Amino acid sequence: MLHTLSVPIIQAPMAGGVSTPALAAAVSEAGGLGFLAGGYKTAEEMRKEIATLRALTDQPFGVNVFVPGEDDADEKAVRRYKEVLEEEAKRLGVSLGEPKWDDDDWEAKLTVLYEEKVPVVSFTFGCPSSKIISKLQDNGSFVIVTVTSKTEAQIAAGQGADVLCVQGPEAGGHRATFRNDETADENVSLLVLLQQIREAVDLPLIAAGGIMHGRNIAAVLAAGACAAQLGTAFLRCPESGASPLHKNALIDPQFQATAVTRAFTGRPARGLVNRFLTEYDAFAPAAYPHIHHMTKPLRSVAAKANDPQMMSLWAGQGHRLARNMPAQELVRELMKEMEEAVQGLIRK
Repeated sequence: MLHTLSVPIIQAPMAGGVSTPALAAAVSEAGGLGFLAGGYKTAEEMRKEIATLRALTDQPFGVNVFVPGEDDADEKAVRRYKEVLEEEAKRLGVSLGEPKWDDDDWEAKLTVLYEEKVPVVSFTFGCPSSKIISKLQDNGSFVIVTVTSKTEAQIAAGQGADVLCVQGPEAGGHRATFRNDETADENVSLLVLLQQIREAVDLPLIAAGGIMHGRNIAAVLAAGACAAQLGTAFLRCPESGASPLHKNALIDPQFQATAVTRAFTGRPARGLVNRFLTEYDAFAPAAYPHIHHMTKPLRSVAAKANDPQMMSLWAGQGHRLARNMPAQELVRELMKEMEEAVQGLIRK
């Protein structure tokens, strides 16, 4: 599947409305692989997006879904965090959401993937069973599992994944660790992680994390990846569903740094450092999706009030390099930069 792409660029599935059918279609039409994000949607909403995307392109595309974890949150820690946030909710005039566990419509989404015969299916937050993977493959789907360590890579390979998406610590948004009570090693860069996993498993690898320029794509291909997955690089494209506030924050001088935090969702995720992250990171427990549901009203009212200091502004370490241009144009520019980087090495 990946070798059929005319360009080795994959648009990362970004949940929360960012990965629109228009964005995925534009990237697939440009020769890459566009992705829809199934996270935080119902199965039927995901099905509708698949239909919309198919009306826009006849090229291959992917759909990503979250693998549900165990309902093992520390209830006392969740209550303590809720008490800390009550004053903030009162200030904003909203009530906190109910901190609850759910499986993100897991079984129903699998049914949609089977019925729709999605060309590429990827998983985040864990690895499904070999039975599920085999059923998808028998149905014609190409299966990718996102990993953040050698151990996770070995698990995914053992369950029969076709390809691994290796997510480095530079990546924006949620860390794809299989277990929420374990944090990926933030000191192991993407290039080093690629080498570690290459030695551990014999599967094609996709590189993800901090890739913003064609030179970065050339680097990960040289390191053994067969394609590069970019998320933050597409955030400012007009086809992206990111809010104007989020798009502007990526290049706003007041947001210089990113950090990994559980403050917004209860799972580690990299975003722009703002007031909410700074004030509440130390209080947030490992409780997903409990914290996601609890803080959702705060984030929603902040977005309506155009207050970026209270929003989850997911972004990778290279966020200031994000470009405001149509997705197809960006893909062409990235490929031009990659080819120039390769030719520069050849000349040397």
